[in-house]
Amino acid sequence: MQLRRCGTDGVLVEVDSLGEVEAVRAALAAARLPDVVELVPAARTVLVVTRPGGVPAVRAALAGVDPVDHPAAAGDEVVLEVRYDGPDLDLVAETAGLTAAEVVALHTGADYRVAFCGFAPGFAYLTGLPEPLRQPRLDSPRTKVPAGSVGVAGEFTAAYPRATPGGWRLIGRTDAPLFDPRRPTPALLTPGARVRFEAAR
Repeated sequence: MQLRRCGTDGVLVEVDSLGEVEAVRAALAAARLPDVVELVPAARTVLVVTRPGGVPAVRAALAGVDPVDHPAAAGDEVVLEVRYDGPDLDLVAETAGLTAAEVVALHTGADYRVAFCGFAPGFAYLTGLPEPLRQPRLDSPRTKVPAGSVGVAGEFTAAYPRATPGGWRLIGRTDAPLFDPRRPTPALLTPGARVRFEAAR
C-alpha cells in the first residue's frame, strides 16, 4: 500500500487489487474520521478527500490496516430484477459453452459487490462475476445502449443507469431506478454495497 499526497487535503491510496481497494475503503468508512469528506474507490486506488488538516488522521487510520488480510465489510444488499432478453445473451452463452438458461442461472446465482463507480453517474462496476461469464467487450461498441441494460465485460457486470454508448455484452435489462439526482443518495448502487440479480417472472 502506497500513500501519495493529492493537493493540500487529499491522499491517494494505491494498492494491488480490487479486494485491497475494498479493504481500504471499508476500513476508512468504519473509522468514521470526522474530517473525511469523500472516499472515491477505483480499480487500484482510493482517493481520500479531507477537510483542512485531516490527512494525518487518515494516515494514522491506515497504519494498522493490512489490505490483503482485511475482511470486506458487509454492506447493504440491493436486489435488481432483470428480464434476461439482452441482444448478446446468445453470444455470451455460445462463448461460454452454455445455454442461455445456464447463463441466467450463473448470473443470478452469484453474489456481487460494488467495487467502484465511474463512466457515467450511477454506473457501478460489480465484482463476483462467475468465470464463464467473464468475456471481452464487443469488437464494435454500440453508439447507444438503452438505460437499464445489464451487461458483462471482463471481470465485471453492470447495469447502465442511462442511455450511453457502450461495448459491454448485454444480457438483460432492469427497470430499477439506478440514478436519480433528486434522491439524498442519487446512485442506487454505491461502493461496498452487495448486489443480487433476480430473473423477472
